[in-house]
Amino acid sequence: MSAEEAPLRPSRPAGKIIVAIDGPAGAGKSTVARCVARHFGLLNIESGAMYRALALKALRAGVPLNESQGLEALAAQTTILLEPTDRDNRVLLDGEDVTGLVRDQSVTDAASRVSIWPAIRSWMVRLQQQLGAGGGVVMEGRDIGTVVFPHAEVKIFLDAAPEVRGLRRFVQVDRVGQPGSPPARQPEEVIRELRARDERDRNRADSPLKPAPDAVLLDSTHLTLDETVLTAQAIVASALDRLHSQPCG
Repeated sequence: MSAEEAPLRPSRPAGKIIVAIDGPAGAGKSTVARCVARHFGLLNIESGAMYRALALKALRAGVPLNESQGLEALAAQTTILLEPTDRDNRVLLDGEDVTGLVRDQSVTDAASRVSIWPAIRSWMVRLQQQLGAGGGVVMEGRDIGTVVFPHAEVKIFLDAAPEVRGLRRFVQVDRVGQPGSPPARQPEEVIRELRARDERDRNRADSPLKPAPDAVLLDSTHLTLDETVLTAQAIVASALDRLHSQPCG
């Protein structure tokens, strides 16, 4: 659907809007959300970082990722906060700054497995809703516009062909590598793992990955990062214009 067709709910003043950006792994949601938030003076809330923080704690504690009960008990004893900085959010896990640790590929892979459990997703949705309750936020994830904030004023579903997303992730993470990290994977392996992640996300029983009916679809397959960011900003600006133009009362 086009930006002009997307309905806008005037439930909050313009400065307190909620922008929901959903999409599959490797679509560039984090970068786009960060740029959009900075451009419009909104708070950027990374839902993926929150799942990775819980996954990190589970890995540290040796809690099996294929059993919901242990993860639920762990979540009940977990505090996750996102603290905005000039550039990115600091991720605080039980008061510890784990911002760098949650970017590790093993933690990202674990987060994908943790997020399939309905009880964990329900717990995380409540936490995310608390963080964004006051509005004035950009939140990215996989079910923000459908589950977390179904009445968000702006919803964007960011997507790209799996091959393109896989190559982007390879360039950003695997090709560069980190000191002491295992040998970089080949692009074909990254694409294959991303397809498997897509399969899990799109077919899970609880909150499957799909565009909200009123989301604006943004396909970045043939766009540069700058073009994608500018397009997302234009979508938000259009929504704000319509919000401002609506009569009071």
